[in-house]
Amino acid sequence: MRDKENQSPDQGGLSDVELLRRQVEYLRALVHTDELTALSNLRHFNETLGLELERTRRTAQPTCLILMDLDNFKEVNDVYGHEIGNSVLCHFAELIRRAIRRLDTPCRYGGDEFAVILPGTGLEQGIAFAERLRSLIQRSPFEMESIRVQIGASMGVGVYKAGADELGEREFVEGVDRLLYLSKRNNRDRAEINSQG
Repeated sequence: MRDKENQSPDQGGLSDVELLRRQVEYLRALVHTDELTALSNLRHFNETLGLELERTRRTAQPTCLILMDLDNFKEVNDVYGHEIGNSVLCHFAELIRRAIRRLDTPCRYGGDEFAVILPGTGLEQGIAFAERLRSLIQRSPFEMESIRVQIGASMGVGVYKAGADELGEREFVEGVDRLLYLSKRNNRDRAEINSQG
């Protein structure tokens, strides 16, 4: 009898414990999710990358990291405004979701920068993924009413291998970030690669 009294009609007959469990899951998701794109956020990126690099050290399975930056995104904001800019970011996030496997972790790294963590992925597979995503981006311009924005992305691709124990998480990310900016300097819309973490 008491359970029925504690249930409001909009809870669909859920017990207090089940309702609380769902609220905790929802809050946990909020803490790890980028509000705009619904991809993982920087906090989740840092946690996940640390776990995957530890897994690489224990199992010798490589971890691939791809950092991406939308090319000429400032011009999109300048010409069309921030609302369209935000829609372009969401469109880009959806293209990433289409390209990944279930075990991969796509993240909004910050601003117009994105990251994908690819567990158990070596250099050849990482390059193939980057090229497949780059091709998908080229074939999928953002379109809304009379607006059409052709987007491109520069990418840095790095692989963390077993035996790179002396290389910390921060140094690994900084190395891939340098590859990303090298890509931007080398005509953009391309991927720069490095097999060493």
